[in-house]
Amino acid sequence: MLLQQPDESPYDVNFQLFGFPIRIAWTFWLGAAVFGWSLVQFFDRMEGSPGRLPLLLLWALCMLFSILIHELGHAFAFRQFGVESSVVLYHFGGLAVPRTTNNYGGFASSFAPPRLSPAAELWIALAGPLAQLASAAVMVAIVKAMGYSVMAFALMPYPLSSIPGILEGNDFESVGLFALVTFYVWPSVIWAVLNLIPVFPLDGGRIMRSLVMMGGGQTDTWLWISMIVGGACTAYGFSSGNMFLGILFLSLAVGNYQMLQGPTRY
Repeated sequence: MLLQQPDESPYDVNFQLFGFPIRIAWTFWLGAAVFGWSLVQFFDRMEGSPGRLPLLLLWALCMLFSILIHELGHAFAFRQFGVESSVVLYHFGGLAVPRTTNNYGGFASSFAPPRLSPAAELWIALAGPLAQLASAAVMVAIVKAMGYSVMAFALMPYPLSSIPGILEGNDFESVGLFALVTFYVWPSVIWAVLNLIPVFPLDGGRIMRSLVMMGGGQTDTWLWISMIVGGACTAYGFSSGNMFLGILFLSLAVGNYQMLQGPTRY
């Protein structure tokens, strides 16, 4: 499965934070470099640029903190329901993985049945994007309070790029500070919004599944919704030239179809 956690490696970084085991797979740094390279090049062309290597390191660190906050949101939500979890960061972002000793279905395993109530599953899925968006909002509030514009939103699709007053203000004199704000706000908002698309096993797909189950719907219902939305996102990705987006949602839609055709109902 595309979004499953990678195997452990001697090159991974392991530590604990708030009682949660954290593992940063070596592929996380590779993925960060690939996703951020074009943005790093953009800032490197500005007068006063500190250079590509410092900018790339800054981008990777911003990605690290942003995605870690996202996954800690899930982890703390799990803890609310008595389930301890660990966090894995890898090339496709991150995963909050509940401990198997609690006998709950794996949050990172797309085909694992939910063992918590639909309401609990909904809150756990929602907590990650909310934490990430909240962290971006704090950064935006600080920048606006200092009188600067948040040009990161100019790189975002409508209607995010049209938030009233967000682009108003002074320009940053420091390229490094301008890059820091953009490198944190842009992926934090885009990553959270992308995860809220109702395609399983993204957070939005889990939220949609919980809502369908809470409304008395069946497994087939949320899987069909997930496949239809996944297909639409696939078509948009390929038609707009965003190959990564197209391939990602195509793989998710195929995975949903395989679940629907499987002998086991979830």
